[in-house]
Amino acid sequence: MTTPEIRAAYLKFFADRGHAVIPRALLVPYNDATTLFTGSGMQPLLPYLLGQEHSAGTRLVDSQACFRAEDIDEVGDNRHTTFFEMLGNWSLGEYFKAEQLPWFFEFLTSVVGLEPAKLYVTAFMGDPKNNIARDEEAAEIWTKLFDAKGIKAEIGVIGAEEHGYKRGMKAGERIFYYDAKKNWWSRAGIPENMPAGEPGGPDSEVFYRFDDSEHTDDEKKQWGELCHPNCDCGRFMEIGNSVFMQYIKRDDGGFDELPQRNVDFGGGLERIAAAANGDGDVFRISLLWPIIEQLEDLSGTAYNQNSAAMRIIADHLRAAVFLATDGVAPSNTQQGYVLRRLVRRAIRQALSLDLKEDFLETIIPTITELYRDDFPEVASREQIVIEVLVAEERKFRRTLEKGIKEFDKVVGAKLTGEAVFKLSDTYGFPAELTVEEAKDRDIKLDDNWKADLDKLMTAQKERSRSATAGQFKGGLVDHSEMSTMYHTATHLMYQALRDVLGQHVVQRGSNITPERLRFDFSHDAKVTPEQIAEVERIVNEQINNDLVVSFKEYPTKVAIGEMGAIGQFGDRYDETVKVYRMQGKDAAQPFSFEICGGPHVDHASKLAEGGKTFKIIKEESSSSGVRRIKAILQ
Repeated sequence: MTTPEIRAAYLKFFADRGHAVIPRALLVPYNDATTLFTGSGMQPLLPYLLGQEHSAGTRLVDSQACFRAEDIDEVGDNRHTTFFEMLGNWSLGEYFKAEQLPWFFEFLTSVVGLEPAKLYVTAFMGDPKNNIARDEEAAEIWTKLFDAKGIKAEIGVIGAEEHGYKRGMKAGERIFYYDAKKNWWSRAGIPENMPAGEPGGPDSEVFYRFDDSEHTDDEKKQWGELCHPNCDCGRFMEIGNSVFMQYIKRDDGGFDELPQRNVDFGGGLERIAAAANGDGDVFRISLLWPIIEQLEDLSGTAYNQNSAAMRIIADHLRAAVFLATDGVAPSNTQQGYVLRRLVRRAIRQALSLDLKEDFLETIIPTITELYRDDFPEVASREQIVIEVLVAEERKFRRTLEKGIKEFDKVVGAKLTGEAVFKLSDTYGFPAELTVEEAKDRDIKLDDNWKADLDKLMTAQKERSRSATAGQFKGGLVDHSEMSTMYHTATHLMYQALRDVLGQHVVQRGSNITPERLRFDFSHDAKVTPEQIAEVERIVNEQINNDLVVSFKEYPTKVAIGEMGAIGQFGDRYDETVKVYRMQGKDAAQPFSFEICGGPHVDHASKLAEGGKTFKIIKEESSSSGVRRIKAILQ
């Protein structure tokens, strides 16, 4: 089966069992202030696992695009990727272990066609300190499932992972008990770390064992004689994990059973595809191998000679395409910084393969084509994504050329923190690439380079903070009458821009004075004179309609997730937010519905007092993929 076929089969398998197929959430979560990216399949579903009703029902299934920036330095081996799809199915208070484990086993063996003899599973060994029983139910279910396939599955107790390296696997063992560090899930981690009222529960993982012939000699050298399924030697690959949320922590530190027990399953699509492929290298699956083949053609070199470089390029660019599709633009902060780092790391590897400038323009359509049918938004934004990422490529190649020329002048026999800072601060050469360049040249790193760099970076931040001390939250220089009027006008213009240019427009920043408004927003092309005129017309029309301006506080998840309130990209919100509504007296829907702290005028018509009209006086580029507008009331 190809990777898309596995995805489609999984969704159908659970749809046939009463699950509603739900769309993927964006890689940038708008309703989670704890993280920059959607890093797991369950993350967008967490409110519903904690009790909120889902509009699609109590049985859900999807394939969620995920991104984990913390894995970026691991990419280059045969299994780590920053971007991946997580197949997920959920039961919100309905079925439990007796249904979930057999269903997943059936999907793997009967639908995907994996050999049962190559599957190994784990269960929670219990926690006597917290009076949580060993998950014998899961172990018993697994025993019967393997027995039905003619496999006698013995049970082994590993306990803590490190104990496995002392004990190893015994002949016939296929079901393994691990402690809470491996087979317990809660948002806070192990039971001891959970606060009162926090739900959690045991989980059961499935691992696939690749044949010895499916590994290289170098990979085999990493295996210890006493390896076990949940170690990191590479012989086994985790392909799915069923979480059984069945406990809640009491005020006294003990645990009770939850009245509503949930199932939260996550399975790596790419890893299941690798198992189906019979090859532990996930880059050989059908959603990644075409990218590798194109890199071979462009570079004139073979994958097995440059596997690490090609893996990094393929993974990072696939992630970059999805991030850019979801509205992220390269920048020096938050999500934009991570996207910039992905593109620049990919280009750094491209240079090692002697790939020419604008090679992204060739690679991106290949990635788009792989996802065209299943994620059509990737195809619809292809040209915008190409423009954004190619612009970043060109910019970085100039930076690299300049930085490499200066490297020898700045770096001596050892790489110091001062040298790293100078290359970054003066020439824009990223610190991580300076370190990589030093390692490539066998230049030793000074023992204190990182501490010295941190001191210099901290001092630079303090200087920047002092320079911007006069700025106010929300971009307002003051709360004067004119600033308040311009702030209100900004809301009207924001919605007008989305109406004219598209819903991809998201606020990137603003600065408002009594003299004018300045507004930065995501858009990958110059705004045409015709579009500017239409935005002006809409804003002035709404001013003349005398929209009533009011606000109300809502729970953040309700405001953003259910009511569709818009805000500034990357903002972090409290549990409740103030949402401003600008609506005509007889209108069924508000013209503008936006999260904001204020201040605003109470009627839009006040912006027209004295015969004033809204006028855009300048439109320009602010940064890659971000435009800037300045406007006045005159």
